Amino acid sequence: MPISKRVEPTLLTDQVYAKIHEAILSGELPAGSRLRVRDLAEQVGTSVMPVREAIRRLEEAGLAEREPHKGAVVKNLSLEELVHVYDVRRLLETEAARLGALQVTAEECDRMQAEYEAMRTAIDEGRVVAVLDHDEAMLTILYEASGNPVLVQLIRALWQQCRAYKIVGAKGSLESGSDDSLWRYQQDLIKAARDNDPEAAAAVNTDSLLDASDRIKASLAAQAGA
Repeated sequence: MPISKRVEPTLLTDQVYAKIHEAILSGELPAGSRLRVRDLAEQVGTSVMPVREAIRRLEEAGLAEREPHKGAVVKNLSLEELVHVYDVRRLLETEAARLGALQVTAEECDRMQAEYEAMRTAIDEGRVVAVLDHDEAMLTILYEASGNPVLVQLIRALWQQCRAYKIVGAKGSLESGSDDSLWRYQQDLIKAARDNDPEAAAAVNTDSLLDASDRIKASLAAQAGA
């Protein structure tokens, strides 16, 4: 039986999705922002159809949701979701760090160090998104050393889901001026990796994620109070 022809997803839809996706991850479209189809179509210079499809994909990815009388919005932040996401992150990333530390090479540790130094520069310059990008790049090197691509894929998906929370936490740390939580744990993680010490790497990740969760909770509570 012959296979019938079907229309492949258009490159245009992929490009529109990528642009809106990046705007959400960068904080340009913060939580709660309405995703008006016609406004977005005008901004990206397309018809409404690829924008509608992009928004549908964002909903499937957990980055957008429907609200009564508003339509699609960038997903709002909640303490409940924060707790659930960071609990799962702690389970997966602690194991990824443990496994990665067992097998990471000296050359990979040098690459981690380069990302760490780029992250410190971004911290000094107050570039929140760049801080998170370099941090994730550094962690990816270690996690990929685990040899488990499925584990890395799941972790990266969680990073996307909680990017808005991570932006809140990073902004709070940068604004405090004296908070070293954005770089202290990463420094310790690189040392554990160079020592090929799985237990130290796992412990650093656990402490880092608990600290991050507590900082974001405090920031969300302060915003709610305001």
